[in-house]
Amino acid sequence: MRVVSTLEELRPARRALPSLGFVPTMGFLHEGHLTLVRAAKARMGAVACSIFVNPTQFAPSEDLARYPRDLERDLALLEAAGCDLVFAPAPETVYPPGFSTRIEVEGVTAPLEGAVRPGHFSGVATVVTKLFNMVQPDAAWFGQKDAQQCAVIRRMARDLDLPVEIVVAETVREPDGLAMSSRNVYLATDERQAALCLIEALRAAAAAFDAGERDAAVLRAAMSQVLAAEPMARPDYVSIADPDTLAELDAIDARGAVASLAVRIGRTRLIDNLLFGEARQKWLR
Repeated sequence: MRVVSTLEELRPARRALPSLGFVPTMGFLHEGHLTLVRAAKARMGAVACSIFVNPTQFAPSEDLARYPRDLERDLALLEAAGCDLVFAPAPETVYPPGFSTRIEVEGVTAPLEGAVRPGHFSGVATVVTKLFNMVQPDAAWFGQKDAQQCAVIRRMARDLDLPVEIVVAETVREPDGLAMSSRNVYLATDERQAALCLIEALRAAAAAFDAGERDAAVLRAAMSQVLAAEPMARPDYVSIADPDTLAELDAIDARGAVASLAVRIGRTRLIDNLLFGEARQKWLR
């Protein structure tokens, strides 16, 4: 496995790998990331991974400074997973002095995370575009847990004619159902137990959907009822949304829906989602 930190090192390393999958990350890797790495390796023959905590997607009040970092651990995990190339740039490599360009994706960025975290998706779209241009992968893998991010990146890649296939893989979960996340490390023992309310809320909506319920308000109420029963849970939003636009639905049609939520447990903000009906077949590959 080759590890590089500059464009001068990256470009010849990339040319040596004719067909390349790519997994962009912010590091502090878990099994969800490693599953993406192994899937990209199996399909493409070679896989690159970036490790970069992107400052432009954090608001001043968010957790940029305390976001968990452990490069040595990450590199050991990536090597064991079969990664071929790791790009771990410094902030000034990605955003050199005088950098003044931003990517704005309209529409799909407005609700949910976009409403709660202004500017977040501009930072995401900008850094992913830069990483695509730097690494020049043939396909890139993202996890379903960040569903809105996946929708934004797919729209951006299509609108800008980027020659990168976007692959979304199913959320990887702990045995008790909690979605794997680098931020789970923030949770104290009692908070970790309380965090199960996210998947329990989503499963309540899924059970109602599977029983034939198509009224989105009823499904949102089922999710909210579960969250209300957990004293530590402070929801930012509960959503049953259109699988293409992420606009809130009144009723779910044949295209299905994305059920998602963001909940604060103590100081930790967690997100999760499930896909209903045809949306699951459309989103996941």
